[in-house]
Amino acid sequence: MTNLFLPLANWGMGTAIIIFFAFLCVGLSALVLSFVLSGKKKNKEDEITSSKNEKL
Repeated sequence: MTNLFLPLANWGMGTAIIIFFAFLCVGLSALVLSFVLSGKKKNKEDEITSSKNEKL
């Protein structure tokens, strides 16, 4: 007896595409996070001098 259930999709290729997009999303999220966290941080001395300049 032949198989009664015909495959309607290629599960191998679909799984590969989902895994690819999952890695792509993780990579882009890591890139954005690295941009956000790599910003120049101010020292307390810089903040004090800038606040003094604003008062003048």
